Amino acid sequence: MQVALLVPEQEWRQLLSDVQRLKETEAAPKMLPAPSAPPDRILTVREAAHYMRLKPEGVRNARRAGRLQGLRLNEKEWGFHLSELNRYLSRYNRRPLDFPSGS
Repeated sequence: MQVALLVPEQEWRQLLSDVQRLKETEAAPKMLPAPSAPPDRILTVREAAHYMRLKPEGVRNARRAGRLQGLRLNEKEWGFHLSELNRYLSRYNRRPLDFPSGS
């Protein structure tokens, strides 16, 4: 036994267009999200000074003068993003110390 279902023409056309749109989106290549950049490493004042070939007081003075942006780690200590240190070094034409990226 077969069942017949009567559907208004406008609704039938809408259903056909929905099915066609679903087929097209399924056939389209899947876009993978772009890999995000690894998180920026934060260095303490001593690590930053060693990386920049400066004394810790030189790093503190640069931060106080506004030449170097830092972030507060706690009430006493400051930290610096590695990208910010690289920006500072390139701005003042200095060469960084070769620093292992994994540690």
